[in-house]
Amino acid sequence: MKETKLKIRVYGDQCLRSKAKPVKAITDYHKKLLVQMSRIMYESSGIGLASSQVGIEEALIVVDAGCGLYKLINPKIIVREGAQVIDEGCLSVPGISIKVTRAQKITLEAQDEQGRSIVLHAEDLLACVFQHEIDHLEGKLIVDYAEDKEEIQKKLKGLRVV
Repeated sequence: MKETKLKIRVYGDQCLRSKAKPVKAITDYHKKLLVQMSRIMYESSGIGLASSQVGIEEALIVVDAGCGLYKLINPKIIVREGAQVIDEGCLSVPGISIKVTRAQKITLEAQDEQGRSIVLHAEDLLACVFQHEIDHLEGKLIVDYAEDKEEIQKKLKGLRVV
């Protein structure tokens, strides 16, 4: 299979606002996408990347917050506990960080590359990254959490895709 050229989409690109569709059957194509997404994430010095950030309409994420690489298909948060505020950045909104309140601990369900159902428990930074990437699959961005909407709009003007 020929490798698809993926690139990170930047704020203003409509694919970032689209809701990802569930992967119905995991194929070699999906496994290769996860590898490509991982490479892009690492090359961009990111700690997470969602498929919508590279223009793919199916629900896939990759995450490495310093404790190993997770490649997840159809991730869904099933339990949220506590709260934490983290100053978040995003590869699709470069140069901007926003304080976001998220659950401190989560439990999520997903499938691995072989299609096996898995349940993961995460807390602190890892929980934050999973929530951030799953937000992308819902078409939600960190800018949606900004308290000062006017100020963030000024910063975003230079990022918009024409």
